[in-house]
Amino acid sequence: MSIGMERLLRHMAWANQNTIEHIKSLPEEALKSFATNSEWFVAEILHHIVDSADAYVFRITGEHPNLPGESITEIEKIADLDSLAQQSAVIDAALLDSVKLDDEQLEFTNYSGNLVRRWRSTILSQAIHHATEHRAQISAAIEARGFSPLNLDDLDLWSYETEQG
Repeated sequence: MSIGMERLLRHMAWANQNTIEHIKSLPEEALKSFATNSEWFVAEILHHIVDSADAYVFRITGEHPNLPGESITEIEKIADLDSLAQQSAVIDAALLDSVKLDDEQLEFTNYSGNLVRRWRSTILSQAIHHATEHRAQISAAIEARGFSPLNLDDLDLWSYETEQG
């Protein structure tokens, strides 16, 4: 068997869902928690993780996943996280499904208006690293505001492998 990205993408999806579940266990005020930048608060970061993953799928496949419910919007209350979790699951599954595609160099215009070329594998790798980076920011933000922190050690690959086999 060759080594692939599937396990890493499954881990990312698992860690994203566990992150959302942890935030759902906190008081609603935790959604506005931030570490150093009040514009970069937990609800915004959660939205950003999922919204960016949707953009990565689009870059890789040329299509956005068919999301359940209304499109991803601002998260204002804990109850909004149920919809976000469903959308995240669909988007993360689309990222996982994209490993079946050939690793080709894709050309697109980025957010700065520049024409760039990226390998599909680079975009998938970025999706994984991006989510990991922002989960760490979420943990720091909620701990900085005195809420029960997200234990990143419980979300590492070792924990995933122990739980999932």
